[in-house]
Amino acid sequence: MGSLAAQRRKRVRVLLGAVGVLVLATAAGVVALVRPDLSFDAGAATRTTTPAPAPVLATPQVAPVPADAPMPTPAALAAALGPALANPALGTLTGMVSDAATGTVLWSQGPDTPMVPASTTKVLTATAALLALAPEHRVATRVVQGDVPGQIVLVGGGDPTLTAQPPGQPGFYPGAPRLDDLVEQVKRAGATVTSVVVDNSAYAGPALAQGWDPADIAGGNIAPIEPVMLDGGRIKPLEDESPRSATPSLDAGRLLGAAFGVDPAHVTLGTAPSGGAPLASVESAPLRDRLGQMMGHSDNVLAEAIGREVAAKVGTEASFAGAVTAIGQTLGAGGFDLRGLTLHDASGLSVDGRIPARLLDQALSAATGDAKPQLRPILDYLPIAGATGTLSDRYATGDRNAAGWVRAKTGTLSAASALAGYVTDVDNRVLTFALMSNDRPPDVSRPALDAIASTLRSCGCR
Repeated sequence: MGSLAAQRRKRVRVLLGAVGVLVLATAAGVVALVRPDLSFDAGAATRTTTPAPAPVLATPQVAPVPADAPMPTPAALAAALGPALANPALGTLTGMVSDAATGTVLWSQGPDTPMVPASTTKVLTATAALLALAPEHRVATRVVQGDVPGQIVLVGGGDPTLTAQPPGQPGFYPGAPRLDDLVEQVKRAGATVTSVVVDNSAYAGPALAQGWDPADIAGGNIAPIEPVMLDGGRIKPLEDESPRSATPSLDAGRLLGAAFGVDPAHVTLGTAPSGGAPLASVESAPLRDRLGQMMGHSDNVLAEAIGREVAAKVGTEASFAGAVTAIGQTLGAGGFDLRGLTLHDASGLSVDGRIPARLLDQALSAATGDAKPQLRPILDYLPIAGATGTLSDRYATGDRNAAGWVRAKTGTLSAASALAGYVTDVDNRVLTFALMSNDRPPDVSRPALDAIASTLRSCGCR
């Protein structure tokens, strides 16, 4: 078959007596045009067209939940959850379920017990970030003149999303700044480049947190936390769980230098001179976008960077210790009950972190309620069961009752699984929940947690 342009050039003409009929095939149907022969009286000819189709009216399929939707009763909900809760695959289970509209606790089990939270920690990081920072908050990566001729300094400001992908090709993080933009700005400034220094002084303390396993760098879960890196330190930039670099900031400096023909041996760590002349600058995507990426992909590197942004706003050190202090201070100032909270990172990768289910459910109740409207975006950041992010392959087969209805942050470590989010039940009542399982491997405990959330969806429970 020829190209579309060629097809449009084709014409089929059929002569019927002295009248030529031109038939034009279109995507919408067939339009017949009848032309008079010049030898006939033009007034006797007619021109006809098919009538316009009736307008199509949109029928909205998504509507707000009704304000008078019935709330489950605690007794009926407990009875419905009983079989799912009895599954030994859950190990040590704690949890809480609340009514989103009123904050009423409908079911709980050990809600104050500190548990290994895994990546549900990111719910608290996102909560603190939205309380402390503007949704438009951005982080800059700069290049300044060094203190010797031919030297430039790449100054990390805390953005791990910078990409070195070729022009026109996306990096891992949509909307991320580009290394080639820095290169072009340096060239326009007329700088001579013979060496590159990478300044990591924006961050303090160790690059790995307490409770982290260094093997997770090669495993693709984390990179050393430095204030500048490319695509979150991924060696394969477009793969989510790509092995990460052990030297992410130096990698960024080497690729910057390579654009100017600098030998990698002339790329070193150091500090920008005071008052170094600015040569180039790029900015991250706004916080609101990066929070969505952090929650959807459960991105540990991005979570640690955002934790340090909260630290900078609060005035604590830009380190693991400073970030968790800032998160705690921000949550406490927001009225959250921090009893039982112990954090060593902002991502939840540490096996030494502890969060009670009560605090996670309280954060989600605040996001669904009206008292703190700045937290509402968290609801959109949460993965959708059977559809997006870390929930895309859950509820996708077998019991799909909750698919599309549960939205939740997942958490997975070698002996811990958690699920924290919200669901609209069959009576159109919105429920928040936090479910935490410890002492069982995730391939066993995750299906059991999914069954509990599925029960919440199907249970009107009155």
